[in-house]
Amino acid sequence: MERWNETSNDFTLLGLFPQNQTGLLLLLLIIFVFVLACLGNSGMTALIFLDPRLHTPMYFLLSQLSLMDLMYISSTVPKMAINLLSGQKSISFLGCGVQSFFFLTMAGSEGLILASMAYDRFVAICHPLHYPIRMSKRMCLKMILGSWTLGSINSVSHTFYILHLPYCRSRAINHFFCDVPAMVHLACMDTWVYEYMVFVSTVVFLLLPFLGITVSYGRVLYAVFHMHSKEGRKKAFATCSTHLTVVTFYYAPFVYTYLRPKTLCSPAEDKILAVFYTILTPMLNPIIYSLRNKEVLGAMGRVCGMFSPRKE
Repeated sequence: MERWNETSNDFTLLGLFPQNQTGLLLLLLIIFVFVLACLGNSGMTALIFLDPRLHTPMYFLLSQLSLMDLMYISSTVPKMAINLLSGQKSISFLGCGVQSFFFLTMAGSEGLILASMAYDRFVAICHPLHYPIRMSKRMCLKMILGSWTLGSINSVSHTFYILHLPYCRSRAINHFFCDVPAMVHLACMDTWVYEYMVFVSTVVFLLLPFLGITVSYGRVLYAVFHMHSKEGRKKAFATCSTHLTVVTFYYAPFVYTYLRPKTLCSPAEDKILAVFYTILTPMLNPIIYSLRNKEVLGAMGRVCGMFSPRKE
């Protein structure tokens, strides 16, 4: 193994499952979840594009969330499946960099998009008269471009740094994708400065948006309980509870993984938590937003009607 490390720049992904029958069955389950996530998120994006009634800021932001989730899960699961099915655990230096870039871009951008969606609901419910101004198409476009741009810049800086660390020990990454904390452990130099950078990035892209979302929904719930219309209260509560469910599934394991002290880190625990925000959340988002949203269900009926054969 040591000789291999000296003559190759490739990394080894130790993976999520053992290479046996149990591991294969679990992988088939993950592939099933992957297919559901791809169909759900691509379907949601297409639905919002095709139905004019969904051409509103909230659904434009939702379409970006679906696109990010689609790219998110596609950056990790295919390589994990190929490695387990082929018996090969290696990933090239360039491949690791590309995977890390897309993963970090989607992670940062999705955190900002979720915060933008919370702000959209806050303005719609607490300041409905100001909504056309505060959430104009131009403002919505700025939010979307800002999320993608900031997420990409953050990703480039981390990917560039992590690939230029000296790896003089094993290149075996104890994860199922090129995750930054797992790669930092392999460096043969003091990385406390970089670990501080990871901490700052996590605060900026995850913790601060999460706090913003919490404050926004605190104000929203207060406004909802003081609504006179039962129908309006029911609709607002359904929308907010849907978003809060998505936010909890995404932020909780992510923040716990990246903000806890290094002494409490466990590779096995990190991999299990990563399944939530890299695999389960992208699959659950379109299901949650479609099954608990009458407007989306109505749009599905209209779009299906557009493509179904008409009786003469």
